[in-house]
Amino acid sequence: MHRRIVVKIGSNALTRPDGRLDVTRMSSLVDQIAWLRQHEYEVILVSSGAVACGRRELKVDHGLDSVEQRQLFSSLGQAKLIGLYYDLFREYHIHVGQVLTTKENFRPGEQYSNQRACMRVMLENGVIPIVNENDTVSVTELMFTDNDELSGLIARMMEADTLVLLSNIDGIYTGHPDDPGSRLIREVAPGTDLSQYIQTEKSSAGRGGMQSKYATATQIQQAGIRVIIANGKRDNILIDLVENRQDIPHTIFKPTCN
Repeated sequence: MHRRIVVKIGSNALTRPDGRLDVTRMSSLVDQIAWLRQHEYEVILVSSGAVACGRRELKVDHGLDSVEQRQLFSSLGQAKLIGLYYDLFREYHIHVGQVLTTKENFRPGEQYSNQRACMRVMLENGVIPIVNENDTVSVTELMFTDNDELSGLIARMMEADTLVLLSNIDGIYTGHPDDPGSRLIREVAPGTDLSQYIQTEKSSAGRGGMQSKYATATQIQQAGIRVIIANGKRDNILIDLVENRQDIPHTIFKPTCN
């Protein structure tokens, strides 16, 4: 695996069954990212979890529509989430910076250039960018499909070598992951059509699902970037992936040669 990695941590990898933030798992993932840094990998982190954080912070005694809920809970939760990351990375003397973005920032032009320049200078100075959608202003048609789409756009913009999509599932299966007869698809060559195997249900904690991960993976694979779908709840998953542990379940999309 090469040296610039975008790691997307989904809501299902960061939350417990009761919907609360799993701080122990979050700490473990920070430990692994710190290990990557110590081994001279550049890491860009795309992290879900803000809305889940905010929902647990405040009990609302009146009805809110879906947009109002998203704006309210994300504004509360993003502050808590970035504060936790700040404290966890500080133990390793690693600086982090928050990047909140919108779909408009990925259209060609000044905003795109400014965003890319900002993240480049962060990386050049040893700062880990922690990226999330700016949910307080991104509503309806302005929203990303989910953070899978966002992480793919970041990987392409920053010319990453590898994009890792972490959820609570080991990868793409030939059937439902809970079906004993299902087989994990370990490697996907460019141009391979897996649509018959993709489950359409959404993530329980976020907006995405395997359909979204598959769409992102095929697009980014075509851009010459390796994509790995893996289970963020497995201990040491990031370290095992960069060390090419073949016994660790995951699905890898081999990049198209440019």
